[in-house]
Amino acid sequence: MARALYIHWPFCLAKCPYCDFNSHVRERVEHDIWRDALLADMRREAEVAAGETLTSIFFGGGTPSLMPPALVATLLEEAQRLWGFAPGIEITLEGNPSSVEAANYAALASAGINRASLGLQALDDATLRFLGRLHDAGEGLAALEVAQRHFVRVSFDLIYARPGQTPEQWRAELERALGFGTGHLSLYQLTIEPGTRFETMVRKGDFAPLDDETCADLFDLTREITAAAGLPAYEISNHARRGEESRHNLAYWRYQDYCGIGPGAHGRRQGIATVRHRKPENWLAAVDQQNDGIAEARSLGRNEQAAEAMLMGLRLAEGVDLAERSARLGVAPREFCDEAKLVFYIRQGLAWREGTRIGVTDTGMPLLDALLAELVPEQLVAG
Repeated sequence: MARALYIHWPFCLAKCPYCDFNSHVRERVEHDIWRDALLADMRREAEVAAGETLTSIFFGGGTPSLMPPALVATLLEEAQRLWGFAPGIEITLEGNPSSVEAANYAALASAGINRASLGLQALDDATLRFLGRLHDAGEGLAALEVAQRHFVRVSFDLIYARPGQTPEQWRAELERALGFGTGHLSLYQLTIEPGTRFETMVRKGDFAPLDDETCADLFDLTREITAAAGLPAYEISNHARRGEESRHNLAYWRYQDYCGIGPGAHGRRQGIATVRHRKPENWLAAVDQQNDGIAEARSLGRNEQAAEAMLMGLRLAEGVDLAERSARLGVAPREFCDEAKLVFYIRQGLAWREGTRIGVTDTGMPLLDALLAELVPEQLVAG
């Protein structure tokens, strides 16, 4: 049953030095070829994932705001024909806040986009240059203003815990960001991902990441400020006013079914994990040969599904309802979590339990990766 649909547009104007997403720079993109291929990939997915109407669609990338609005409209029309749209469907498009892309916002809204997620990343020019962004602060804020005029809901991203950043600097920047009045913010600590240009720069000594203690202080400050402003954290890096959470991302974190099309897109539907070819040219060749871009489709065992459900769900402030997951996945509630370790971390103030629901506390969230390794039983992770 398809509940959510993810559409990946892999192209960017430049590759950011911190980015490890499936994004590619090409001199020319043949939009007609990409339209036909994405439609074919979508139709094949609908053949095996029919049933439930879509509650959300997410255009990610890459930079999907570079897509022609007519292409976005065509894809949405086909998705509605294939699956149908639930009332109040959330349709999100990620974008860079450049003046070129902002010029398309009115047409994208007319095509059906009702939620925009903008990659502002920072509010000052020096930091934007360091992050390799093509827009400056003024252009970014102008694009945000245009987005707020055209889309029902708007979110934007900021990257913090940058080299040399102090709590005072981050407080000032975050409070300024909250002043723009969006109902959702994605606030990510800068991480040095393998294979990125930043990894090379750190290895060469061009800059040093912030130490763990300072990062933890900034994480706590972030939660304090956003909660006071009425946008508490509902996921480790995402903050929203009540009712403005990303419904699409919640589908992932609550381990509901979703279909993914386009290069590198992942999907989880009916107990099957799908992965599309990452390289755009390989994905196009696969679609041409087999009418979809799938590189791998494999059945997930109940233990593997249970492990994924825990690894995703414990990111959320609401935690995981073990009774609900048990009924859905056919795994006994006691098998989802190491009971002795859960009790230990509850006593340490790092985890909580309320009835059949368990979760990680605010104090535990900065240690989430380590806690997941402790709480999720090895036999689940091993499949």
